[in-house]
Amino acid sequence: MKGDQRILDSLQNLLNKEIAGRDQYLAHSGKYLDWGLNKLHVQMQHEMEEEQTHIDAIVNRMLFLEGNPDYAQKEKPNVGDSVIEMLSNDLNSEIEVARMLREIIQLCEELADYETRNILQTLLHDTEMDHIYWLEQQHGLIEKMGLSNYLQSQM
Repeated sequence: MKGDQRILDSLQNLLNKEIAGRDQYLAHSGKYLDWGLNKLHVQMQHEMEEEQTHIDAIVNRMLFLEGNPDYAQKEKPNVGDSVIEMLSNDLNSEIEVARMLREIIQLCEELADYETRNILQTLLHDTEMDHIYWLEQQHGLIEKMGLSNYLQSQM
């Protein structure tokens, strides 16, 4: 089924962002493991796997709409050098993905592509209720506990 080019272009931009997010989580996961912050390492592994499911859903929909996903267009991951910077970079990335999802969902509504909308609503729920919520919690914990106590709790 041939999809609207505006939706395919939007899905490509989202795919680029999700691939960068997955790679960013991979880089952060490795750093956390190296630093002995095993709980953060495990969480970033989970986040990376979730990003891959988002990538798969986007690619599958693009293929169904007779699009050609371009894996070479991905954005550069924003890898941090400290725990706070890494958590902030991840949060900013997820907030941007949520914004993009809302825009594409609105476009799908306008163009009556309800199945793509439904797929993206599932991704938006996961982005907001799993990724963003967890990252905001971590910032809150750092604020309440202090960085030293937070880091100790992540070992």
